[in-house]
Amino acid sequence: MHKILFIKKKSRNSIPLAIKMSRGIAEWRPELCVGETSGSSCNLSVGLKKLSMDAAVAAGARTLILGLANSGGIISKSWIPYIIEALGKGMDVACGLHQKLSDIPEVRRAAEKFGSKLHDVRHYESDLQTGKGFQRSGRRLLTVGTDCSVGKVYTSLAIEKEMKTRGVDADYRATGQTGLMIAGSGICIDAIAADFIAGAVEQLTPDNKDDHWDIIEGQGSLFNPSFAGVSAGLLHGAQPDLLIMCHEAGRKKIKDLSHYNIPSLEQCIDLNLRMASLTNPNVKLAGISLNCRMIGKQEGLKEMAKLEKEFSVPCFDPMITGTASLVESLPAA
Repeated sequence: MHKILFIKKKSRNSIPLAIKMSRGIAEWRPELCVGETSGSSCNLSVGLKKLSMDAAVAAGARTLILGLANSGGIISKSWIPYIIEALGKGMDVACGLHQKLSDIPEVRRAAEKFGSKLHDVRHYESDLQTGKGFQRSGRRLLTVGTDCSVGKVYTSLAIEKEMKTRGVDADYRATGQTGLMIAGSGICIDAIAADFIAGAVEQLTPDNKDDHWDIIEGQGSLFNPSFAGVSAGLLHGAQPDLLIMCHEAGRKKIKDLSHYNIPSLEQCIDLNLRMASLTNPNVKLAGISLNCRMIGKQEGLKEMAKLEKEFSVPCFDPMITGTASLVESLPAA
């Protein structure tokens, strides 16, 4: 895999969640990262060395990743000069947004001129079938959430890492652009036609050995009006044996939709279990992943203890406590 260089959007009102893709790759694949670059007015960073395009190429960068996510997935016109500069330096460019790099005429022409490749990773090119709901062998764990951007990717990766450390046969299954760039494979479920979402997840998590775990990255939330359809398709196609509920402590409103309140954990757990039971009547809640970014470690530990007592499952923050308590509680094969 080529070494990569990040670019983040030029914005006076930078939002930390906008660079979760950059942060995810820097956290989970640091050996591939050369550095980062951004517009002069951007104050966000994932802690990599700030490099010019020339310095990045000299350091071994071969791919420029547009390492951000925005509402609607549109490539801003202000990013195009960076993209064309990278192509002119011989770098490929990868993008995880809904809008394709290849659909922007000047970008496409630059790639053709300089012989560089454009990777629109959100778009799956192979044929898919509709979901069938047949029972599959193997074991499956799906992360779900009270909202978007609450830690489903990080939780899934942390669980896979802990399992592999213990010698458990497990694979992380990426369903979004950040996870796909980290894992190197997967299907961006939110870019699949609605009729084929469940089928795409079935294809991503086929029959497997009885003791094998697929750790499936969740998307959106059943309580987010913008993305509930994707969440439902994932629940049905994943046919999960276990759910991990992900929640950000202290978040009161649905992301970008302040006229909608965050549901209670009890509401969210109940609805997700009922929806998942369509394709796996034996699905259970295995744990709660509590993102304590806003409340801090000490308050977070108190809240985790409270939720463990209330729901009788392990409650953890993968960045504070790790996922050992959850993995230790999983049923044996």
